[in-house]
Amino acid sequence: MQTKTDIQRLLTGAGVEPNKRLGQHFLIDLNLMELLLSNANITENDIVIEVGTGTGSLTGELVQRAGKVIAVECDDVLAEITKQHLRNAKNFEMVIADVLENKNTINRQVLEKVQEAQQEVFGRVLLVANLPYNVASSVMMNLLDGAVVADEMIVTVQKEVAHRMAAEADSDDYGILSIFLAAMGQCRVLRKLSPKVFWPMPQVDSAMVRFDRDAKKVAEIHNIELFKQVVNLFMGHRRKMMKACVKYAQGKLANVHNWQDIFTRAFVDPHHRPEELSAVDYVSIANLCNEMLG
Repeated sequence: MQTKTDIQRLLTGAGVEPNKRLGQHFLIDLNLMELLLSNANITENDIVIEVGTGTGSLTGELVQRAGKVIAVECDDVLAEITKQHLRNAKNFEMVIADVLENKNTINRQVLEKVQEAQQEVFGRVLLVANLPYNVASSVMMNLLDGAVVADEMIVTVQKEVAHRMAAEADSDDYGILSIFLAAMGQCRVLRKLSPKVFWPMPQVDSAMVRFDRDAKKVAEIHNIELFKQVVNLFMGHRRKMMKACVKYAQGKLANVHNWQDIFTRAFVDPHHRPEELSAVDYVSIANLCNEMLG
């Protein structure tokens, strides 16, 4: 693990400074880094994805614990620092690119590297990272389903994102991210983090969060794409009543005409607002839509 002095020395040697545009805030509290690692419970059978390697402080620890580490860094200079730091590690691969191709898609090269690793290492896929603020929500959303899914995510994020991740129905922070995470697993905030534990200090508080995927919960969702459409439809109009939101249905949901029957069978009051419904309610509605659409 690297201290603040170590990181400053590495950056100075490379002739660069932290890039605010890329949200570069390095975790310099070594006790908190150890807390992040211990909560991840990484084994030699696990594949770890790290997004935003920085100078490789956390990466070096991940390499010692995991079967394979796929590190992603969009800053060429920082990526080179990390590659040099870990040049002798056989279980480490670096992808120098933005982790997202677009808001709804993980970088193809990252997916391919993880899939290749799954042919060699047969344990869990974990996201363990001090996530850059500007991509945190999208990265987590995209690892919930698709070509590669994360069995666990243990990350540091902006505090308001952490609150959205763990929020319960009918609260100010409750939203699409809250519903997706609750529908597919369990999410909890492990610890709030002061700006002082990062360098340079961000202007907002952060938090350490853990998400555990629950295969039984995921199996309850009969059509994940349709589930996403249902959540987006209603939460896109969260202040309206449920019965008023259905007129905005598009795509497959535009072919659902018996919403009153769906609400009745899902035990949902059509006069309630979308922000009042639990993740379980949305799974029920989506499954009934899927049944009726055949």
